[in-house]
Amino acid sequence: MPDQKNNIPFTSEGINEDWFDYATAHSEAIPELLLKLEKETHQKILHPRMISGRLQGRLLSFISHLVQPDCILELGTYSGYATLCLAEGLSEKGIIHTIDCNEELISIQERYFSQSPYASKIKRHNGYALELLPRLKGPFDLVFIDADKENYENYFELILPKMRKGGLLLSDNVMWSGKVLHQADPKDQATAVIKKYNKRLSEDPRIQSVLLPLRDGITLSRVL
Repeated sequence: MPDQKNNIPFTSEGINEDWFDYATAHSEAIPELLLKLEKETHQKILHPRMISGRLQGRLLSFISHLVQPDCILELGTYSGYATLCLAEGLSEKGIIHTIDCNEELISIQERYFSQSPYASKIKRHNGYALELLPRLKGPFDLVFIDADKENYENYFELILPKMRKGGLLLSDNVMWSGKVLHQADPKDQATAVIKKYNKRLSEDPRIQSVLLPLRDGITLSRVL
């Protein structure tokens, strides 16, 4: 009988990392700058697991290349790994607006952004997204939400009217370490909000969505 644990991507212990290691090894090579950023993030920044994984980063780059966006919006810059992945597919005149409220991360963001070929295309905004979003006009071709989970629905409502028809909205961490599979603890507001948000995306008539169980879950929503 075959080893069932190695035949499925998810086990009772969690994700079968062998699947993702194999997928990453057989996907596009990761740029050297991103490998350096990943290493420094794990060495110097708290909660390094918040960085987009290697496979997810290649997916973000792939999607961006398909869309060839003139304008990208990212909520949650962190160390800038996903920002650089998304920037890879920008059109010749394209720009990416990225928002984060953590001032301590600015130095590492700027250092790696400046070393990339996309330095002039990245517009970094420091502050709270709910306050900054009304000032950004769009229209956005591609949006990546990876910020505080409690405000995902608020971000969704502010962003959707500023997206072009056919644009893509990507929502990260929608599996929330598997917590969405179970009834949320009354004190666990984040899980309750994510579950509500996932239901919203699957039912909202303004978008077409598919949830991919990649890493911590990412939902792709196309604006209708």
